[in-house]
Amino acid sequence: MIGQISPPKWATDIFSAYNQVFSELFWFLVGFGVIYLVGQAFLIPLITRVVRTRNRNNPTIETAAKTYLQVLLIGFAILTGIIAAGYGRVLSESAVIIAALTFALGIAGQQVFGSLISGMFLVADPDFNVGDWIEWQGGSGTVEAVDFRVTRVRTPDNETVSIPNTELTTNAITRPYGRNTYRITEQAYVAYDEDAERALLELQRIAAALDPVLSDPAPNTRLVELGENAITIQAEFWIDDPRDRDLTTIRSDFRRTVKRRFDEEGIALAPPSAQSLSGEVTVTERAPESSASSGD
Repeated sequence: MIGQISPPKWATDIFSAYNQVFSELFWFLVGFGVIYLVGQAFLIPLITRVVRTRNRNNPTIETAAKTYLQVLLIGFAILTGIIAAGYGRVLSESAVIIAALTFALGIAGQQVFGSLISGMFLVADPDFNVGDWIEWQGGSGTVEAVDFRVTRVRTPDNETVSIPNTELTTNAITRPYGRNTYRITEQAYVAYDEDAERALLELQRIAAALDPVLSDPAPNTRLVELGENAITIQAEFWIDDPRDRDLTTIRSDFRRTVKRRFDEEGIALAPPSAQSLSGEVTVTERAPESSASSGD
C-alpha cells in the first residue's frame, strides 16, 4: 500500500492564509450586505415617507434626507462589515490606525465635509428650495436637488450644472421669482420733438392690455432720463407666478406691440445713439492758381 503524500508546509501556509483572507472578506460582505439591503429596502423608504408627510410643500428636505440617509447607511454598513470580519477590536485598540484614519479624513475630507455642512445650511434655509429659480455669480437656473456635496441646477438651455454647496453659501444668491408675482421693467427711447406725455400714456395702455399683466398692482410709466439724443421712458408691470410664464415671450410681445402702436400713433422711437445736427455749411470756391510761365 502506497502511503499518502502530504503537501509541503509552505503550500499549507499559503492555503491557510488565503483561507483566512477569503473568510474575512466573506463575513465583511455579509455584514455590509445585510445592513445595506435592509436599510435600502425598509429604513430609507420609511424615513423618507415620514419626512414627506411632515413636509409636503418642501421637496428640498425630502431629497436631502434621502441623500444623507444613504451616506449614513453606507458608512454604517462598512463599519458593520469591518466588525463582522473580525477587525473591530483592532480598530478600537490600535492608536496608530485611529490616528492614521483621523489624519486621512482631516486632509482628504476637509472640502467634502465643508460641502456637507454647507448643504445642510442650504436645506435648512426656508428661502432656498427645490424648484426655485436662482441667480448666482456663474449663471442662473432652477434648483433640482441639494446633495451632500453639490447642488444640481437646470439652466434655461436645459443643461444640468453641479455647483459646490460652499460656493452657494459663501456668495450672494438672488431669487428674482421668490414671491408669487414678478415685476417686468421695459424701456423705450422717444425723440425730443415728440409729446412725451402722450408716449407715456400709450406705453401704459399697451402694458395694461397685455394678456398676462395683472391689474393689481396696475401698470405704471415714468420718464427716467433726458439723454443727449432721446428721452427715456419706462413701463413697469406685474405678472403672476413667473415659473408658469415664458418671460422672454412676454417681453417680446410687449416690445412688438410698442413698435406697432407707436408707428400707428406717429410717435417716433429714437435710438440712443442718434445725433442731431444743426447749423450752416458754407462752401467757398477758391480760384485756381495760375501756372508759372517758363522762359525760353
